[in-house]
Amino acid sequence: MIPGSQGEQRGLIYWMERALKELEEVRSAPEADAVHDLRVALRRCRSLATVMEEVDPDAAWPEMRKIGRKLFRQLGELRDTQVLEEWVNKLGSENDAVRERLLAHLKKNETEEQEAALRAAGKFDAKAWKGFERVLGHRARVVGPNSLAAKSLALERLLAARELHLRALRTEKPEPWHELRIGVKRFRYTVESLLPELYESWGEDLKRVQDLLGEVHDLDVLAETIARVAGDAPEDARVRWRERIAAERQLRLEEYRQLSMGERRLWQEWKEGLPQTENLEAAAMARLRATARALDAGHGKAAQVTRLALRLYGELRRVKGGKPFWDKQLQKVMRAAARLHGIGAGLRAKSPEKAARKFLRKLALPVGWSETEWELMGMVVRYHRGVEPKAKDKAYGRLTKEEQQAVCGMAGVLRLARVLRKCGVVSSKDLHVERLVDALIVRAPGLEDSEMAAARVAAGKHLVETVLERPLIVQTVAGALKIVELPRVEEKERISAAASD
Repeated sequence: MIPGSQGEQRGLIYWMERALKELEEVRSAPEADAVHDLRVALRRCRSLATVMEEVDPDAAWPEMRKIGRKLFRQLGELRDTQVLEEWVNKLGSENDAVRERLLAHLKKNETEEQEAALRAAGKFDAKAWKGFERVLGHRARVVGPNSLAAKSLALERLLAARELHLRALRTEKPEPWHELRIGVKRFRYTVESLLPELYESWGEDLKRVQDLLGEVHDLDVLAETIARVAGDAPEDARVRWRERIAAERQLRLEEYRQLSMGERRLWQEWKEGLPQTENLEAAAMARLRATARALDAGHGKAAQVTRLALRLYGELRRVKGGKPFWDKQLQKVMRAAARLHGIGAGLRAKSPEKAARKFLRKLALPVGWSETEWELMGMVVRYHRGVEPKAKDKAYGRLTKEEQQAVCGMAGVLRLARVLRKCGVVSSKDLHVERLVDALIVRAPGLEDSEMAAARVAAGKHLVETVLERPLIVQTVAGALKIVELPRVEEKERISAAASD
């Protein structure tokens, strides 16, 4: 059996190494325990990969899951058959016609499934698996154990599983309880892999809940198998089996209800151990920072732009530049967009800004975010560089006028921040904005005094200037930067070209 104390961190490398060790056990003797342990190890690796894919789009994650997919499925079929045999022997009596027919059917299946599992085990690419172990072991570090980002990911799975819990309680049908079992597994494996400190306290209860739901599922599968394999057996024999199965199932459902809704109230206990209302935004932002780190958008040039953009945005809020800068919900959107604006470079796409928005739309909605906020953030990332948004753009055109103004304001700040960095502004410390009667002045220390810088600034400030509805004058701290007036002919094309440079 797989060893290890509850408090021991069982990260990706642990489970990938464990899978190879258990693989050798199965190859030598596919006994029930060996099959179970290998399947558990593979499931942990695949589950953690699924979690990590939500913060890191690297292709190695799905490729690793693909290596173990066929073996995992074959082992699952074999394991299910072995478990059903145990239940048949436990619930059946000697000389029971249904029992004998079930065992004969299961033994035949087990022989075929063992052969299929051994073939799959023999074809398992251990060399490629080891290669992914090195690569993904490093990439998994973007979500540190017991970190706020890890808690955010666990909370997402908890809330999803809790919805399944509430749905299952409303019925006795097998399907909702099976879905709940899967949801609890995902939550448990996330906690075990990413939150070892919490797993030390929760591990025993999580395992017990998973075991109970697993046994309910086993009993449901057994009932279906009896109907399929022994449907023509004497009615009184089939009734006895149905009664035994129903009684065993009810015992487990009752224990589950006691754990989840009795004095223990496990769902509430787990929720209270994860980020609450007052720090949901911080947890979601930590999760988004993990994505920025995974795509190397949290370092170097992107990090400088982030700092400059957030400083500039804060200054425009201070001088009351308009609703896109003082609306509290938009401030959250701007912080996230500033952190994530550079992720497109790591996606290796022809159009990084479009690829970034597409990737963000596929992500699960962070806890505490609305669909509208997430869509606006994706739009800001989409238009922080390249061509400016136009009403004819399909997604942008669907936004309300107020939302369009918000996107332009935030994307415009990021555009100007990118230009400032390119023109010599490396620190946000002394960058500040002054409000005049009919204009705003941005004082940026270190800004180059050249015609090239002037042209870039003119292009970079254009979008945010349209939202401010007043001139935005960009100066060095020592003096004004000479802004070159761009010709009106093909002005928009030249503005876009300079901003994308």
